[in-house]
Amino acid sequence: MSHNTFGHLFRVTTWGESHGPAIGCVVDGCPPGLSITPEEIQVFLDQRKPGQSRYTTQRKEADEVKILSGVFEDERTNGPVTTGAPIALMIENTDQRSKDYSDIRDKFRPGHADLSYIAKYGVRDYKGGGRSSARETAMRVAAGAIARKVVPNMTIRAAMVQMGDHVVNRANWDWEQVGQNPFFCPDHEAVQKWAGYLDGIRKSGSSVGAVIEVVAEGVPAGLGAPIYGKLDQDIASALMSINAVKGVEIGDGMASAALTGEENADEIRAGADGQPEFLSNHAGGVLGGISSGQPIVARFAVKPTSSILTPRKTVDRDGNETDILTKGRHDPCVGIRAVPVGEAMMALVLADHFLRHRGQVGT
Repeated sequence: MSHNTFGHLFRVTTWGESHGPAIGCVVDGCPPGLSITPEEIQVFLDQRKPGQSRYTTQRKEADEVKILSGVFEDERTNGPVTTGAPIALMIENTDQRSKDYSDIRDKFRPGHADLSYIAKYGVRDYKGGGRSSARETAMRVAAGAIARKVVPNMTIRAAMVQMGDHVVNRANWDWEQVGQNPFFCPDHEAVQKWAGYLDGIRKSGSSVGAVIEVVAEGVPAGLGAPIYGKLDQDIASALMSINAVKGVEIGDGMASAALTGEENADEIRAGADGQPEFLSNHAGGVLGGISSGQPIVARFAVKPTSSILTPRKTVDRDGNETDILTKGRHDPCVGIRAVPVGEAMMALVLADHFLRHRGQVGT
């Protein structure tokens, strides 16, 4: 299985399966001298780990990260710092229940990667989905914690802005709310509505999709390249690589099609500091594939979890028609735990482009 590496100069390779002994990653190309501790990485992993509320899978994993290489510490470094060598990170799996998947060993789950994996590889790890499991994204979050250190003065935040057909009221947007509810929701009024809605979905054994918005602030102007290395192109690719993601948009995205040229143009004035000041941000912080200095804004749509208790029509490996329902522990809205993953992927892209920009222009 190839293509397990992401990035150009700041590169991340992930390894491991959902029900294997461990998952891990290797971060290559990280600049030396950056302060990093397991505790700093753990903060972001704790946002993603399962079993934190009734609205996520009840698999109980500590997701405790170990740094195996690439950092050094003595009395002169004031804590662990990166050395420039590959950084190896590992998380042990401790709460696998492989028996939950024995009934579906020879059946293809609709909406899952079962059929396509067999078509490509002729074999699949049916226990938890193997490499197709969202368990792999824990290592993206761990690597993203390191990537955040690369670009100075950058802040990346994400929030769930839609669950099913329930959308937040942007007039109520409050970033402080995001960390105070199980949905990473910025609208305090939407939280209770979502709770009741998802409880109904969960108790019925079904699932629902979501939309996540990621905002990166403090991104310097000039990141990206005009043709095949567009910043928004790579952001879209990174977000699209997350499990269950079926759509990505930058700035106004699809809504841009309904705007006139006058409405869509982000007008510019001279700021108080003499620098250009934009009057709007329909472009989402990227012009011609290059960052403009405005906040980078992206959204991605996560489909409903395909593992549901409602019987669905399918076939088995021998081509026989049958029905299937998926037992085990699954997220009724996998979009909830995709919020920190979206932040991590944004961080990985921006760290890579920051180093690529510095390598080309020297600043």
